[in-house]
Amino acid sequence: MLITENIKKTFEGLKALDGVNVKVEKENITLIIGPNGSGKTTLINTITGYYTPDEGDIYFEGKNITGLSMDRIYHLGIVRSFQIPSLFFGLNVLENLLISYKINPGEFFTKSIFRKKWLDYEEKAVKKAFSVMKKLNIENYWDSSLSSLPVGHLKLIDIGRALMADAKLIILDEPIAGVNAKLANEIFSYILDLKNNERLSFLIIEHRIDIALQYVDYVYVLNYGKIISEGKPEEIINDPLVKKVYLGE
Repeated sequence: MLITENIKKTFEGLKALDGVNVKVEKENITLIIGPNGSGKTTLINTITGYYTPDEGDIYFEGKNITGLSMDRIYHLGIVRSFQIPSLFFGLNVLENLLISYKINPGEFFTKSIFRKKWLDYEEKAVKKAFSVMKKLNIENYWDSSLSSLPVGHLKLIDIGRALMADAKLIILDEPIAGVNAKLANEIFSYILDLKNNERLSFLIIEHRIDIALQYVDYVYVLNYGKIISEGKPEEIINDPLVKKVYLGE
């Protein structure tokens, strides 16, 4: 589904990415791990159009998306989250989800005058939002203020917004950071269910590999902007180079 070929990105002489090749298979959960400063966030910023690579190419569903704007990449079906959820705290849970529903005709002057048409659209949007909340087990919080919710629920709302946008590939930046172990496992269980039942693909950055490795299909290890190891979770955890560089053994 997603392929990066020889991606390079330099900031004032610092090689943040130095020839990175990553592949995300369709309906897979792919994990990227590595020490702080290894280039993980730079990589997803480059994939999603926040940065343009200095060299290399990025392909999504066979199309070269290198250098496309963030909004064009978003409309192709790549949706990302941030380590700190970028939500609208002045709105409730339902309203945050509805914002991500694409191209509401009520927002266009020429279409908004046909009231029945956009009201039908709004009804479909609300039904979908409640369906998404049910999948993530947050439907009881639909009218809750975000400031009243723990960080784990905010992470789920972020995933919910990606589902509302009909994402094909969801990129998550530390989806269980700051979340207790029980809810962290629940979040990854929801991700696994979405992969299996909704046929979605995920690219995930996560430091808590003790939890993440239980749920993912394939792992890449970044260090100083280079992929130093890749493979199945059981292969990565037993790789001496990974233990030395990443785990400090």
